[in-house]
Amino acid sequence: MYGPAFVAAIAYVDPGNFTTNFAAGSRFGYLLLWVVVAGNLMALLVQMLSAKLGLATGRDLAQMCRSRYSRPVALGLWAQAELVVIGTDLAEVLGGAIALNLLFGLPLPVGGLITGAVAFALLGLETRGYRRYEVAIAGLLAMVIVGFLFDTVLAGLDLPGVAGGTAPRFSGPESVLLATGILGATVMPHAIYLHSSLTSLRAPSLKEASPGPLRQGPLLRLVRRDVLVGLGLAGLANAAMLVIAARLFHPSGRPADTLDDVHAGLGDMLGQGAGLAFAVALLASGFASSSVGTYTGQVVMSGFLGKSLPLTVRRGITLLPALAVLFAGVDATHALVWSQVVLSFGIPFALVPLLLLTRDRTVMGALTNRLLTTMAASIVAVLVVSLNIYLISQILFG
Repeated sequence: MYGPAFVAAIAYVDPGNFTTNFAAGSRFGYLLLWVVVAGNLMALLVQMLSAKLGLATGRDLAQMCRSRYSRPVALGLWAQAELVVIGTDLAEVLGGAIALNLLFGLPLPVGGLITGAVAFALLGLETRGYRRYEVAIAGLLAMVIVGFLFDTVLAGLDLPGVAGGTAPRFSGPESVLLATGILGATVMPHAIYLHSSLTSLRAPSLKEASPGPLRQGPLLRLVRRDVLVGLGLAGLANAAMLVIAARLFHPSGRPADTLDDVHAGLGDMLGQGAGLAFAVALLASGFASSSVGTYTGQVVMSGFLGKSLPLTVRRGITLLPALAVLFAGVDATHALVWSQVVLSFGIPFALVPLLLLTRDRTVMGALTNRLLTTMAASIVAVLVVSLNIYLISQILFG
């Protein structure tokens, strides 16, 4: 069962994470590190529920929504899920384009086209068997992690600062906006749909099995380990981004509002090797996450509508908005930040159905959530919705 969580984990270290984490660290130091930690803990819980749904039913979240809810509700969920996938791909293609510009000086529209082409080539591996695709994505995830491990070692750790950053607090509306962006980039709604699909393809339905073997059985233990390792590595990468920014950019007052700023700052303060490691990690993230985003689009459409499109058409649907932004000359990093805020609004529409389904014994059988699990997931849902309501009020009324 090792593999599905590593594919889902790439969604948690996509280029949107780079932008929000470095912006948060440069502006507020370690203040919002607790948001990264909390977001990763939420992600572990949510992805475990998603994997359990696929394991118990042999179907993914989108398929279950179509079978359990009325057609208008299912169509509404599908429409917002499609917007989430498009918003996700916007961040991922922009990130890949920026990385190619940093590494080779390519114009952003050209970089966007190359990112889309590479993502499509990666998807081609999936047609030859899921294992090849999972290994390729895991390899790109490793490149991201190694890149930030390298930069963290060069920057050094301020352990008291890191410890202080784990205390929950905010500092004005801007910190709440960034926190919501971090949350949107960490608990990714499209990964919720994807993980249930990947698990359902890998394991038989165990709905009718007895509770004991399922609770302690080897298959469920493998799923848990897969989630813990895959999402744990992604969480470390996210924390490293913010810690590096808090360590270097915040005390110096040097801006890290754009990915170009981050690349230049790392090169000036730590040497060109640090800037290169950042750019390569960003490129690996853009390539892998764009491929995963398109894959999720297929899962969403097939699950909610019972139909699918050729990969070339699917790739075009999610790629065109990103290319439009690039050709229009919109500030790429600013678009990345707002894409993550928009994604955070899609979380409840995936999380709430997941919670309702995984607590339903007629759906999950022996794998039904325990009361404590349902309570924890409910707190996550309430927290996300509350943050979004507060954010809307700040945007509309200042």
